[in-house]
Amino acid sequence: MRRYDSDLTPPWKKQAPAPEVPAEPDLVVEEVSTGFCGAVAGCEAGTVTLEDRFGRHRVFPLVPRGFLLEGRTVTLVRPRGAAPVRPSRTASGSVAVPGARARVARAGRIYVEGRHDAELVEKVWGDDLRVEGVVVEYLEGVDDLPAIVREFRPGPDARLGVLVDHLVPGSKESRIAASVTDPHVLVAGHPYVDVWQAVKPSALGVPAWPEVPRGQDWKTGVCRALGWPPDTGAAWRRILASVHSYKDLEPELLGRVEHLIDWVTAP
Repeated sequence: MRRYDSDLTPPWKKQAPAPEVPAEPDLVVEEVSTGFCGAVAGCEAGTVTLEDRFGRHRVFPLVPRGFLLEGRTVTLVRPRGAAPVRPSRTASGSVAVPGARARVARAGRIYVEGRHDAELVEKVWGDDLRVEGVVVEYLEGVDDLPAIVREFRPGPDARLGVLVDHLVPGSKESRIAASVTDPHVLVAGHPYVDVWQAVKPSALGVPAWPEVPRGQDWKTGVCRALGWPPDTGAAWRRILASVHSYKDLEPELLGRVEHLIDWVTAP
């Protein structure tokens, strides 16, 4: 009787092993299943993080024949004897300080309107805030801002910064902000109806934030227009997950947050 090889894969379907290439920092590759192209920004055991030319990050498993290097199929491997690649900058674009311990919290604070604002600020500026010892707290709206400021008792060594949504001429928020006259308080804001809009649509893969007619709940209207389930909590988690650095945020928010951090930390 003829003897058959235990491997019954037809010869024309067998693939030669792809060469192994260390996932060194800044190596540019393309992930084969998604076409995502980027430079190596980090490498952990079993995964590699790529950063594309827009600053977006994606994490992929280190699988055989999983990437293209200059059009050639390769298998990325973790560099031997190398520690995980650490980013040289924080998500806000500041120079990273590896191993830095969080500073004791200052007396000054930054207040933001809601939980979503606080989570977004933490994701992008969290490393900077810990180095500077700045605590961010969220309010449930700013209708009672004058009373909140009085209760805080700001002073030269305890400055207060407040980030307000929809701070445009004629808005309710602008009238409330104008009523705060304490010299040790800075109220800054962005023009968007909600902090959701401060995330660039391109980060979500949509052409623009939809227009929601007056009288409708804005977040619910956004979910409906984008074809998302009517769950604003899940929608926010989706939006937050799309933010990887300051490059995913609009300049109108970036400048206001940086200004508030400078205000609170000024000597």
